[in-house]
Amino acid sequence: MRRKPLNRRINYDSYSLVFRNEPSTRLPRNRRGDTLALILLLAMGGLALAGPSSLLAWSENLATLAQRKAEIARLQAERDELRNRVALLNPKAADPDLVGELLRSNLNVVHPDEVVMTLN
Repeated sequence: MRRKPLNRRINYDSYSLVFRNEPSTRLPRNRRGDTLALILLLAMGGLALAGPSSLLAWSENLATLAQRKAEIARLQAERDELRNRVALLNPKAADPDLVGELLRSNLNVVHPDEVVMTLN
């Protein structure tokens, strides 16, 4: 008894999938899922290495932090100097030396016995 050949292009039962002559260009469903999972894992790994908050950006963030700390220290020193100057200009107890300095520099006021030397 001889079997009748199956129509291999239409019938997709287990017999035709195992004994098909032409190579398949499609992946089976379970391999598609595995491939998709692998692609997602590789993308997540790439972002962990080269993303905005990744291992490679760590040193850049540390350098930026050091710059910002130095700038904060400079600005705090400048703020303390300005606070001291404001305290010296208190109308109730102004520092005479600072008042004289400001009068000379802003209003060009000098005593008759003073000599003015400009430095360029």
